[in-house]
Amino acid sequence: MIKLTFCLVRLPALSREAFQDYWFTKHAPLVARHRDVLRIQRYVQLHSLDSAISADTRKSRGGPEQYDGVAQLWWTSFEDLAAAQSNPAAAAAGRDLLEDERKFIDLARSPLWWGEEKAIFG
Repeated sequence: MIKLTFCLVRLPALSREAFQDYWFTKHAPLVARHRDVLRIQRYVQLHSLDSAISADTRKSRGGPEQYDGVAQLWWTSFEDLAAAQSNPAAAAAGRDLLEDERKFIDLARSPLWWGEEKAIFG
């Protein structure tokens, strides 16, 4: 399985709660609507808790400020992903998702990357 991991930082005008509500109630159904044409096998949202909960652990490690959430999306393979991307309907779906992301995500501060999952246990 190939995974896209997207660490999300909210737009400055949004509270963490407003960001997470929009992401879950508006954006998630949009991703679900496009899942077949984009060939997405799995989609998970990890919503951050109040930063005070993680503050001591973050400080003890010298870590940066936390993200507002992490999105993870899975595809069967890069070949399957490429097949989806060659479909004009998938390109339109990708544009639709990006347009919506601009409403709540600070894209310039939200890194994303492709990876291959390597399960250690569980």
